[in-house]
Amino acid sequence: MTMSESGYDITPLGKEDIEKLASGLSAEEKRVLLDHGTERPFCGTLLDNKQDGTYFCRLCELPLFRSDAKFDSGTGWPSFFQPYDPRHVASLEDNSLGMARTEVRCARCDSHLGHVFPDGPPPTGQRFCLNSVALNFQPD
Repeated sequence: MTMSESGYDITPLGKEDIEKLASGLSAEEKRVLLDHGTERPFCGTLLDNKQDGTYFCRLCELPLFRSDAKFDSGTGWPSFFQPYDPRHVASLEDNSLGMARTEVRCARCDSHLGHVFPDGPPPTGQRFCLNSVALNFQPD
């Protein structure tokens, strides 16, 4: 078992566990989370959410981002400047669509969340640009 500093089990899930969790997803959720799709800008249900709370992975419920790290980037997707725990998100090089980007995935279930860019606000300078459909929000 691999634990994060914040006390969560981040041991990668096996294929069977992921398939079981994915059985309850909608077609759009599967397209984004499992097939690395992107929802259209300005249509995500969490874009304008201003409540205090935590954003979790829709597939495995690992906490990913806190509301106090959310900001309005003007891009059309929920944006955050730092994760709940750095070990809860994984980053991979993404050269699809003819551009170099850094894809962000859930560290436990490998679900596609969005991308991270180096143009965010202080203190990190990062902009985690995420798909609403990839997240569940739980208010405090």
